[in-house]
Amino acid sequence: MRTVGVDLAAEPAKTACAVVEWEAGGARVTALRLRADDADLVAAADGADRVGIDSPFGWPDAFVEFVVAHHHGAAPTTGPLNTRAARAPLVRRHTDEVVRAETGLIPLSVSADLIAHVALRCSSILRALGVSDRVHGAAAEVYPAAALHTWGLRSRGYKGTANTGVRATLLADLAVAAPWLDLGDFTALCHASDDAVDAVLAALLARAVALDATGLPSPDMADVAAREGWIHLPRITLAELVAD
Repeated sequence: MRTVGVDLAAEPAKTACAVVEWEAGGARVTALRLRADDADLVAAADGADRVGIDSPFGWPDAFVEFVVAHHHGAAPTTGPLNTRAARAPLVRRHTDEVVRAETGLIPLSVSADLIAHVALRCSSILRALGVSDRVHGAAAEVYPAAALHTWGLRSRGYKGTANTGVRATLLADLAVAAPWLDLGDFTALCHASDDAVDAVLAALLARAVALDATGLPSPDMADVAAREGWIHLPRITLAELVAD
């Protein structure tokens, strides 16, 4: 099996892409690229069993309805929006609330934060990949920090050039928790770049998706997730990613 992980940013300068090859009892990073443009991502995804992308795949239903109504001059149906609680349905997707309830982590708002730029780029990449299913498709929305929390590893403080020591600790802990993972020639790159680390983690999550080992929306929320997107949280341990 081959999986691809993408730590997507609004521009190629901060985008990383990892390719992981899986075999009995182990996995090896065979490619890890920084500054990946759209063509690089599409080429890496070609022939992959699953692609994990760290980016929102859609916007909250309530936000879309609000923007359309506002655009056409219709009166908003939301009532006053003068509190955070009143604005919450516009800025949080159902999947964001599920992640917060399960992990305590709050995903960035795709309608009220800079990650909207990432989601806009992601929408064009999904089209290029021919992915229309935002829950069960060949590309899956993933959230590396939430996965780290689920796996009992450090999920905060490892990003940025000032946090190389924290990142080194995370990588050491990951090596203990997943001794079967071979970073190969890309170990130094992971120590130097949190984008590289998140791309590798996204590829591990793509494996969990391919194994049907991630949480899925409840039947009554399936239609909502199909529009808004769905963050795949792992339901198996790191060791179980390579179990027979």
